[in-house]
Amino acid sequence: MNNIILLILCFTAGMVLHRYKRMPINAPAVLNRFIIHVSLPALTLFYVHDVKISSDIGLMVAMVWIFFALAAGYFWLIGRWLDLPRRTVGALILTGGLGNTSYFGLPMIEAYYGHQGLATGIIIDQLGSFLVLSTLGITFAGIYSSGRPGIGEMLKRVVQFPPFIALMLALLLIPFEYPAWLTFVFKRLGDTLAPLALVAVGFQLRLGHLAGNRRNLAIGLAFKLILAPLALFLLYVPLLGAHGQAIQITLFEAAMPPMITAAILATEHDLDPPLATLMVAVGLIISFATLTIWWWLMQGV
Repeated sequence: MNNIILLILCFTAGMVLHRYKRMPINAPAVLNRFIIHVSLPALTLFYVHDVKISSDIGLMVAMVWIFFALAAGYFWLIGRWLDLPRRTVGALILTGGLGNTSYFGLPMIEAYYGHQGLATGIIIDQLGSFLVLSTLGITFAGIYSSGRPGIGEMLKRVVQFPPFIALMLALLLIPFEYPAWLTFVFKRLGDTLAPLALVAVGFQLRLGHLAGNRRNLAIGLAFKLILAPLALFLLYVPLLGAHGQAIQITLFEAAMPPMITAAILATEHDLDPPLATLMVAVGLIISFATLTIWWWLMQGV
């Protein structure tokens, strides 16, 4: 409960700081850079170092790839049915197909499952969400705007991403024991992720352009927060018979609101920026309720 209160307070603080102009307009960009280059790599090096490799890792990582494939097919069909503009379909695929498994997902995992669940979340985020964003996400952004990114560009983005480098390093260092001082440093730096991320998200919250996007927003969030997580739950639990806390956290991550970076990617490619921004902002607010429901439903998994 204390972690949830912290998340809500930090999210509210971000909105208040923006409302009263107590921080520069580029503050979220600075906070996000710190998170990407310091907080998330430190958290990765701290928690992944102690991860126990198991058969569940394949299911954990596959969830994100399956989710994006479902989104691409679903929104393509919806786009044809409703005759939506290509750029709107592209925005829905990116924001409806990629979840905020890092900035929002990790703090929420910590709040509902404790510190021990963070290693699972980091693996899902790094081997799943980040790789999908860097490959399929960039490719679909190019397809629905103009041009197609080359393989070299995609590989460069992957290998130069600081948290991904930290993940590879953490896996290589699993056989070796960290000195006590290094463990302390990684832990304290990693602890900055949750408050900084939620302040940045709250600071960027915009509810403008809501009037002309209600239908598309409802379609996108219904898929992201309800339909796709339900489809994955049915696939993993009744069909595949997967159980345990790692599977619970995997499905919990599937129910996360749209990824902030996916909305940024959509905006950079001019894929309906107002809708992409609303998907993130409104989805985050609604997800405080929907994630609680999903957590409760998965207690017996």
